[in-house]
Amino acid sequence: MTTLISFTITGILILNIFLAIALIFLERRDATSTWSWLLVLFFIPVFGFIIYLLFGRRLRQKHLFRWEGRSRIGINQLIDYQIEAIENDTLDFQLDDTEHYKDMIYLHLRNNHAVLTQDNDVQIFNDGKAKFDALIDDLESAKDHIHFQYYIIRLDTLGNRILDVLIRKAKAGVKVRVLFDDIGSRTLYKRHFKELIEHGGEVESFFPSILPLINTRLNYRNHRKIVVIDGRIGYIGGFNVGDEYLGHNKKFGYWRDTHLRIEGSALHPLQTRFILDWNQASVDHDIEYADRYFPVIPRKGEVGMQIVSSGPDSEWEQIKDGYLKMIFIARKYIYIQTPYFIPDVSFLDALRIACLSGVDVRIMIPNKPDHMFVYWATYSNIGYLLKAGAKVYIYENGFLHTKQIVVDDELSTVGTANIDVRSFKLNFEINAFIYDREKSHELAELFEQDMRLSSELTLEMYNERSRMIKIKESISRLVSPIL
Repeated sequence: MTTLISFTITGILILNIFLAIALIFLERRDATSTWSWLLVLFFIPVFGFIIYLLFGRRLRQKHLFRWEGRSRIGINQLIDYQIEAIENDTLDFQLDDTEHYKDMIYLHLRNNHAVLTQDNDVQIFNDGKAKFDALIDDLESAKDHIHFQYYIIRLDTLGNRILDVLIRKAKAGVKVRVLFDDIGSRTLYKRHFKELIEHGGEVESFFPSILPLINTRLNYRNHRKIVVIDGRIGYIGGFNVGDEYLGHNKKFGYWRDTHLRIEGSALHPLQTRFILDWNQASVDHDIEYADRYFPVIPRKGEVGMQIVSSGPDSEWEQIKDGYLKMIFIARKYIYIQTPYFIPDVSFLDALRIACLSGVDVRIMIPNKPDHMFVYWATYSNIGYLLKAGAKVYIYENGFLHTKQIVVDDELSTVGTANIDVRSFKLNFEINAFIYDREKSHELAELFEQDMRLSSELTLEMYNERSRMIKIKESISRLVSPIL
């Protein structure tokens, strides 16, 4: 028996060594993440390997999102034109607000192929009831198609209200497609959409589980929220579908989030992103190019914007790069709202340098956790920036879920990407980067309104935290690279 136990332990150690070698030389991760997973492998033998298979394996990037119809739209040609025009200083900027940030526009064009559009009308929602009332009205008005994608869809009161509209529109001949994330919507299955499917609707889940509770791509989730109606009206932002987003969850209370309703040429890249995601998830219902999905859109407004997406299928972290560029550009202030604040060293240092350079850096986080380790890791990082002079606000009016940055009343971004390693590297995310003084000022005013519903966390208060909180921070900071 002793010999058997000895052989078993030796075998486990040898297996862990081979796994460590594979992790270091084949996965080619950053050093911080590599060390974190090595600790998991060696301190939790066997089970650590299972955890790694579920959460740690890198995603194969090659040919994950493909769509031959992209060339038919003309976006690729437009991107090439805009890059060359910026290089030659010949691009026609409609407003000075947009031209002032042409270096950032150039970054997104080269880094993400994110075309610049300058004819958009944008409506900002910071309340779930107002957002979903507007969305349902727009769904009711659909004539041709509805493309509906959310990370979380719950078939509760709100979810069923929306589903009833989708079924009714499908019966009327509107092509309805619903895409949800298999883990985000873990209690949702295609069978729940039986009536919608019977009337011509199509439903897909992103990276579905092989077996219940077994998903080898568990760590790579589609966190995007996209709605496109008739190729003319679009929604993008932080709200998912469920009653808690209307403030009906006792644990979280009022749900503070930000969402955009867009009309204009930005619908073309938004539609393209949905089709790419849909075709990746689709079993046998791929979307082929058709003019109906990319109609000619009359000028709706003057807001300049780029739709930027990122994910583990890319070598670079496009949305994080955009966030960093905003920090580098800032001269007066940076307003950040995020439910999770677990950035990497580059992001923390950029904000620290901004603080020390005299930029008014203000960060707002929730007063309650929805994920305990994430909350205390957030608290630890906040303490680091308090020492550099950042102002930190704890939102007290419910749960803060918005992902929003505003710089100098001129530049802003709203979308799905949190300020954490998961959003930067692991999740599939999408953000709108907005080059418009009026809309950026509106978002800044919302931030300042939320300040009145928040308490300020000072450096003195942070330094007086209890020993238990310090222990929680230390543990959470240690595991933060793999959260």
